[in-house]
Amino acid sequence: METKLHPAMTINNIKHMIPITLEVETSNYTTWTTLFEVHCRAYQVYDHLQPRPPVASSPCTSSSSDADVAKAAAAAAEAKSLWSRIDAIVLPWIYGTISTSLLDIIIEPGQTAHQAWTAVANHFNDNKSARQVQLQQQFSNIHLEAFPSMAAYCQQVKHLADQL
Repeated sequence: METKLHPAMTINNIKHMIPITLEVETSNYTTWTTLFEVHCRAYQVYDHLQPRPPVASSPCTSSSSDADVAKAAAAAAEAKSLWSRIDAIVLPWIYGTISTSLLDIIIEPGQTAHQAWTAVANHFNDNKSARQVQLQQQFSNIHLEAFPSMAAYCQQVKHLADQL
């Protein structure tokens, strides 16, 4: 039987696909999540960022043969194994695109990709109010004289507005 290679298994270096590193100190969370989600959709692993759906059990009917039940059990075991393997690929994608200090904050033994994704989101979303006040203050205090060009000024204003 020919097994199909999952697209996620073809990625050698995640940093080529997601060239930024998410850091605690910078405010590139929105950019990082957008790039990461696009990448996960492209490689058919976006479902690993979501809670894992419960495994549906197949009802046994009196007309089911032992061979059919065994086939269904083998297929379920193979699907579970593939899910675990793909999750073990996606998890290092998350770990490899965040800073060491953020990794130290979110990493847990036995963590799934969804749990890591949620931990990162919680870290950045838990302090939204304080971050909003800080960004509003930065936005209010921005001056054209502090920038070498109008383009640099506009880029910073856009960056702050996007974060707000």
